[in-house]
Amino acid sequence: MKKPTLIDVAQEAGVSPITVSRTLRQPDLVSEAMRLKVAAAVKKLNYVPDSAAATLASNRSNIIGMLIPSFSNSVFADVLAGAYEAAKDTRFNIQIGNMQYNQQMEEAQLASFLSVKPAGLIISGIDQTPYSKALLTQAQCPVVQVMDLSDQPFDMIVGFSNADATTQALEHMIGQGFKKIGFVAARMDLRTQRRMMTYREVMQSHGLLDERLIVTTPEPSSAELGRKLFNQLLNNVPECDAGFFSNDDLAVGASFECQRKGIRIPQDFGICGFNDLGTTSQIYPEITSVHTPRFEVGKTAVEMILAAQKEPLSNEARIVDLGFELKVRASTLITH
Repeated sequence: MKKPTLIDVAQEAGVSPITVSRTLRQPDLVSEAMRLKVAAAVKKLNYVPDSAAATLASNRSNIIGMLIPSFSNSVFADVLAGAYEAAKDTRFNIQIGNMQYNQQMEEAQLASFLSVKPAGLIISGIDQTPYSKALLTQAQCPVVQVMDLSDQPFDMIVGFSNADATTQALEHMIGQGFKKIGFVAARMDLRTQRRMMTYREVMQSHGLLDERLIVTTPEPSSAELGRKLFNQLLNNVPECDAGFFSNDDLAVGASFECQRKGIRIPQDFGICGFNDLGTTSQIYPEITSVHTPRFEVGKTAVEMILAAQKEPLSNEARIVDLGFELKVRASTLITH
């Protein structure tokens, strides 16, 4: 069976091939009626546009490459959902790469994305290798770093301050009277390591730092792991009275273990999570957590790329701080 061509689509839609080409490449420049007419013809003929030809014609593909560290992490599922929301009804397609918290895989995937001349790139964090930095510096497309902040991004950045979020959570817990606050973390990617560094700084400033209170593992986080690390924390420091957990999975696991052991929350042990993924507000007692704007981060990143396609963004518009919110709940509220 003959493969349908652009000319076939034009004849079916009753318009010129140039109009079909413009509609497929830049749907925002034609009327809705024209988009619907061309879309109907494309669907009827099962026409598949030649992306390679389009790239040669424009020197740029319609692909927005998105490199995330994990498919299993709910945090990045929300970021992806926001990105797809911003890209729908545009001519751009999002393609995803999973670098699995491996910087060498990130290098390889960046090189692969750049080989197809993407319309833009979205990458997680600010901790790239020298080779990745060189690739991004030379990239001939908009680049947006997400889920962190820096005053010197490669190009653009949108996120929030992990240091400020950690500081606010700890200051709240200390203000509630907790003194021996553990730091419990898994995976130990560079973003988590920065939270640990901030933890040390805050606790040191209050004269409360005790290295025995820091319990970490390179294993992926889970509620089961949260139970294990919580027990390790209590074994290290039996008088420990609270825990700052690097994500909600660990915090929920610690909460379950407290209930199993008959440890009262927050009277005997206070719990604070990070990211506020939903479970923290649904279990009893409700868990305090840092709410991060994950969906908004993904959506804003794509919107920045779309805006940069039209004209260069100002220096001020290249750095977007979406902030965070400490959701204070029963797990850290002590009645004085």
